[in-house]
Amino acid sequence: MDACPLHIAMFPWFAMGHLTSFLHLSNKLAKRGHRISFFIPKRTQTKLEQFNLYPHLITFVPITVPQVEGLPHDAETTSDVSSSLFPLIATAMDRTQKDIELLLKELKPQIVFFDFSHWLPNLARSLGMKSVQYHTISLICVAYMGNSKTEYKGRDMSEVGLMEPPSGFPDSSIKLYAHEARVFASFLKKEFGSGVLFSDRFIIGATFSDAIGLKGCREIEGPFVDYIQTQYGKPVLLSGPLLPEPPNSTLEEKWFTWLGRFNPGSVVFCAYGSERPLQLNQFQELLFGIELTGFPFLAALKTPDGSESIEEALPEGFRERVEGRGIVYGGWVQQQLILGHPSVGCFITHCGAGSLMEGLVSECQLVLLPHFGAEQILCARMMSKKLKVGVEVEKGEDCLFTKESVCRAVKTVMDEGNELGKEVRANHANVKNLILSNNLESSYVDHLCHALQALL
Repeated sequence: MDACPLHIAMFPWFAMGHLTSFLHLSNKLAKRGHRISFFIPKRTQTKLEQFNLYPHLITFVPITVPQVEGLPHDAETTSDVSSSLFPLIATAMDRTQKDIELLLKELKPQIVFFDFSHWLPNLARSLGMKSVQYHTISLICVAYMGNSKTEYKGRDMSEVGLMEPPSGFPDSSIKLYAHEARVFASFLKKEFGSGVLFSDRFIIGATFSDAIGLKGCREIEGPFVDYIQTQYGKPVLLSGPLLPEPPNSTLEEKWFTWLGRFNPGSVVFCAYGSERPLQLNQFQELLFGIELTGFPFLAALKTPDGSESIEEALPEGFRERVEGRGIVYGGWVQQQLILGHPSVGCFITHCGAGSLMEGLVSECQLVLLPHFGAEQILCARMMSKKLKVGVEVEKGEDCLFTKESVCRAVKTVMDEGNELGKEVRANHANVKNLILSNNLESSYVDHLCHALQALL
């Protein structure tokens, strides 16, 4: 325990990925004796209680999410609605401001962590508290966006401007292609909540917070950390890699038995579309590509847009052709435990930060197939171009991949004679050993605690 335990409030964006990421950090801080007040939508609390490892130190503070016209009556988080309604969730979150103010006055934390609520730094300051804008998105994406006020004002956030990294960015090989920049530029300019742009939530929050918090470590992302530090001109606090907690369950019998039929390292595991389902044509193209590899596979996919079920969405004759060597499953699976099974040798991932970390600390070779948003794309570029720990699936200018490009990427990482595959496997092993090395993560969390003390 630290000599002087802190009291920290957590107020993450109302999305399950953000809530779980903030809780993950809370567990690491509570392990060191710090007290956490965790603001959470009322009905969502039960979904996260099982992940609270220190209930005597982490207190869930339920919030009633205000009604907003156009939102379903029971909607609290982005997982309750389609993506077109996410801005209304943001409006609802902004309308909790008065409630948050009353709770902060009552609870009196010293520091408040937030991400999307751009109004929180000024509120915290008015109550004599410090605020930390903590990013659950990847460090590389924060750096690429040039997320400080001065950089933003001098930067062209149009499609053309976003195709090249900002001035002084440490690696010119990490950038967006024209079709990706087009989508990202339009997203940044969208109203996200009443009267506020998506980009402004980050820029205003970054400008007025007392410090910036990031998930990552200097050993892997050092130059990008230094770059962000110069952009913000305020303390940049690293939480380390924040490794997933070891699962306290065992792999379901059906998967254990099925995977046990195959040779070590021979199975392709694809987990895709947890947040956003694929379009039907891309869903089928992905399956054709995996089939084309000839390897046994387990594909955990969401039912694609416009289909009623996985069964209905499967290509004609597909199930019969892959019988005995391939399964397409539409439900939730124990991803971490599947990645740890000796038969699994390749992981096709959408490049969400949590999934990437689980893949990096496993023995599986990474095939990078970013699905949505600049963060996943920039993560894939970082992993394939800078760290060279995986192979990215090629896409056309229409943002679409083909069965051939999926097959090619899988075969590259699975073929022990392939030169690029050899390089990727060696780099992956090095990065994995570094992340799992003794005390790397715990030393980062210890440093974070000291940095938070210093803020006060």
